[in-house]
Amino acid sequence: MSKLIKLHHSAYRCKDSEETRKFYEDFLELKLVKVLEIKNTKTNRETDVLHTFYQLKDGSCIAFFEEPNTYFDFKEQRDFDLHIAFEVTEEDLKKLYNKGLKLGIDTRGIIDHGFISSIYFRDPNGYVIELTYPKQKLDNSSYYNNLSILKKWQNKKIND
Repeated sequence: MSKLIKLHHSAYRCKDSEETRKFYEDFLELKLVKVLEIKNTKTNRETDVLHTFYQLKDGSCIAFFEEPNTYFDFKEQRDFDLHIAFEVTEEDLKKLYNKGLKLGIDTRGIIDHGFISSIYFRDPNGYVIELTYPKQKLDNSSYYNNLSILKKWQNKKIND
């Protein structure tokens, strides 16, 4: 059994901490719970970074680093390349879908994926944000079926 307890935070670069705050706190309604200014790294390199944390209901966070003096290639990601997914209730899925449309935020959905329903937004940094309502619980009951599908996929790649 894994020793990992839960996701504490996942961190990403951001273009502008205030624009990022507006999206995650004002739009998604996540609470800004920690702001940390970093002036030196552990190797004693001078830096100028702002690290912000936004908390989800389970206590985990999504976090961002703004480092204006260091180049980072911000680009709009495709859903299949990179996206961040948060779980919501069915009611909140519909509410945030309508809120996104009303505010003119790039909003797609509601998409039925069978086991989940999802909507998609693009945050100010170009990241795709998925809000998803689980229609069935994920568990280990279909583990061997999942392994079988994965094995067929791998074989197909080798034989193509």
